[in-house]
Amino acid sequence: MVQYILMNIPDSQSPRFVIIGGGFGGISLVKKLYKLDVQIVLIDRHNYHTFQPLLYQVSTAGLEPDSIAYPLRKIFRKQTNFYFRMASVDRIDPNNKKLHTSIGSLTYDYLVIATGTKTNFFGNDSIRANSMPMKTVPQALNMRSLILQNIEKAELATTDEDRKRLLNFVIAGAGPTGVELAGALAEFRKGILENDYHELEEEEMHVHLLEGADRVLLPMSPVSSAKAEKHLRQLGVEVHLNTMVHNYDGTTVTTQDGKTFKTETFIWAAGVTGNPVPGIDGKALVVKVNRYKVDAYNRVEGFDNIFALGDVALMETEDFPNGHPQVAQPAIQQGKHLAKNIKLILKGKPMKKFSYFDKGTLATVGRNKAVADIWKMHFGGAIAWFIWMFVHLWFLVGFRNRIITFFNWTYNYINYDRAARLIIRPFKRK
Repeated sequence: MVQYILMNIPDSQSPRFVIIGGGFGGISLVKKLYKLDVQIVLIDRHNYHTFQPLLYQVSTAGLEPDSIAYPLRKIFRKQTNFYFRMASVDRIDPNNKKLHTSIGSLTYDYLVIATGTKTNFFGNDSIRANSMPMKTVPQALNMRSLILQNIEKAELATTDEDRKRLLNFVIAGAGPTGVELAGALAEFRKGILENDYHELEEEEMHVHLLEGADRVLLPMSPVSSAKAEKHLRQLGVEVHLNTMVHNYDGTTVTTQDGKTFKTETFIWAAGVTGNPVPGIDGKALVVKVNRYKVDAYNRVEGFDNIFALGDVALMETEDFPNGHPQVAQPAIQQGKHLAKNIKLILKGKPMKKFSYFDKGTLATVGRNKAVADIWKMHFGGAIAWFIWMFVHLWFLVGFRNRIITFFNWTYNYINYDRAARLIIRPFKRK
């Protein structure tokens, strides 16, 4: 008879590996553990994996959420040693090898933290309360609703001041998320506004991109940065460099150099920070960036049986003294490498150090407009756009999602249309 303990997970004579987070790092690890004599427990507060690089397309009506999200249980349905629990983790108790979650407690033999990042508001409570972040599917759907609702309101506005405020879209942060959002909104204006909203003029909608640095896409090469800015301006995006946001009160964005932008839609894409779990602190947690300090084997400093992957892991190397970039590839590679090291642990053999292979950086601005840094080569325009499209389709989870996304992109490309512009959950600001 099977014995059940804590969170309804069956007892096992095999080592129990608990993974917190079903993002890129977590699923890459679990996929490689299925043949091992271990018990795998994956915990996530959602029952699906989100392909975050395409969240901006959900928020701008290019894709529906089921195109970029995939059920976690379905990914691992054939793994008999796998258990999934939908829960939020409240605290880690490393002394007793135990997790405390919203649905109960669970002991572990080995723990892997792959909780990714959360939006960084840099301590500004007003921006936190009034701006729109975009880190999850619900947030992307809220953003889509707000954008469409404000355009609907603009068509009914009785004053020029109200109409201008409703059609002003301001984005803070010109990293990949901000640039891609700005380009998508500019294309929405070109393809949808003039066709669907006959009482609005295309020129009335303005997209402002605010960046505190002296160029967009700071993580990419200056060559790609310049090309991306050129593409943005060609699409009609108003780029404001060396412009730091000071505050947003719900109707007015103010900057540190005295600029003001009247807007009902202020999107915050100005930064992220690690998303650690309470319970591990001291030297192991670098508070400034909220990332766990790990060694070359992804072990959290001070622990032999706790690992951290991806965005929440800070692995200092000669090439990356501040840790690896908080994007998908380091998480995927670390997840796969840790699986190899777990095999070595179970065999009593020494682990091998992780080495990151930088495959390049991509960012899209719009139709036939993208930039790519691949090794020492820099691409722009249609070539980079097709590379970006192929890579994102390749890494989407699930054959169905790839087909649906490809079909949507093809349809949008041919018809200059965005089929997902439905207000299905009217947005109300808290």
